[in-house]
Amino acid sequence: MRVTQVREHWGSRLGFILAAVGSAVGLGVLWKFPTTVGQNGGGLFLLTYFLCVIVIGIPVLIGELIIGRVSQRAAVGAFEVLGEGRSHWKVAGWFGVFSSFLIMSFYSVIAGWGMSYILMSLSGFYQNLSSREISDVFDSLSQAGSITIFWHFLFTTITMGIVLTGVRKGIEFWSKIMTRALFIILFALFLYSITLEGFGKAAHFIFYPDLAEFKFSSALEALGLAFFTLSLGQGIMISYGSYIRKKENIPQMACIVAFSVILVAILAAMTIFPVVFTFGFEPQQGPGLIFKTLPYLFAQLPGALVISTIFFTLFVFTALTSSIPFIEVVATNIMELANWPRRRAVIMVAAGTFLFGVPSALAFSHEFFPSWQNIYGRNFLATIDSLVSTWLIPVGGLLTSLFIGWSLRRELALEGFPEGRGWYRVYLGWHFFMKWFIPLTIFLIILQKSGLIDFDSYIH
Repeated sequence: MRVTQVREHWGSRLGFILAAVGSAVGLGVLWKFPTTVGQNGGGLFLLTYFLCVIVIGIPVLIGELIIGRVSQRAAVGAFEVLGEGRSHWKVAGWFGVFSSFLIMSFYSVIAGWGMSYILMSLSGFYQNLSSREISDVFDSLSQAGSITIFWHFLFTTITMGIVLTGVRKGIEFWSKIMTRALFIILFALFLYSITLEGFGKAAHFIFYPDLAEFKFSSALEALGLAFFTLSLGQGIMISYGSYIRKKENIPQMACIVAFSVILVAILAAMTIFPVVFTFGFEPQQGPGLIFKTLPYLFAQLPGALVISTIFFTLFVFTALTSSIPFIEVVATNIMELANWPRRRAVIMVAAGTFLFGVPSALAFSHEFFPSWQNIYGRNFLATIDSLVSTWLIPVGGLLTSLFIGWSLRRELALEGFPEGRGWYRVYLGWHFFMKWFIPLTIFLIILQKSGLIDFDSYIH
């Protein structure tokens, strides 16, 4: 028997869509997406990513929203209620909670660097500096432990302040403002990138499918990126689904969110890569592309101060729209499980993510755990990032798909679909994917990313 509790809901359909898109369109799209596209050869990888979003991402997104709305609970409580006595399913919810907590701990460090770059851009720090000197500026910032901790604290505090005010007055209100601003700023930068000499090369790189640069592991990388950019396997969409009203069409809204993410991903790539190609840089720059390469390239353009400031403002906005649900997910689970008021839960979660994020903030200065990289092969921040992306999110997604496909009662799953024969056929196709195709595909991702099997070695 399901237990229903009074729960705050989104004030409007648009409010949910903008909050969900804001959550999905985070640093995964602006920071990770261009890097991953560049490292996997461009066009064919991008096409594979789009297919993964449509064929796998949308069904899983529908499933997570259904779990949230039907249960009216956050992730852990949702699996407990819908598991109907099989408490082991709560593990799937805990994977999402731990993922959100850990991501927020280092996400705010990266976002803090973005805040620093807004101030640095306003002061024109890149003037008369060589490419190497501008790159060294980021090295100096990342190794300045006290400065990094300051921005880490400030970003976490701002996020906490928004989440404290609740769903409608906090998350929905600010998501409407920031997600709209995000689209406007990104589109303005895209229009500017059209005028650059490298726009044609960028368009060819992004949209031309080059089979020579594509590997089987790239397909799995595309699927992993689809999960990351849609905020799947992190408990976020389950919590957001629990705030959706009964009358809303979940499959339709999931499609709107997914295609909005695709649109923003294309705009982000078409904004960044024309700048890269205009000055003859390689697109496979890695994470340093945002902080080391782009500031130098911005410095070569007319209106450098304005362009650089706007870009890093966009960077911080994208980080903020996706950091909000990280704290919300953990806090709502604590509110339900420990019966805490929102204020206490949010403050405790924010304090926890800040404290756990301190080693990430000091990862490049080696002031904390100085031997960490020698022992584990990468610094603390990169270790937590790898732990989440390689294990927690994929395993959480796998458990969620198995729960929906094999354990969730049909009549409960059908509550997420509108009535009618046509929608019932959609449900049958969706259920087949959730039961067989998606768990198998996620399992292949885990095998590949963990190094247990290298599928490329079997092909070449």
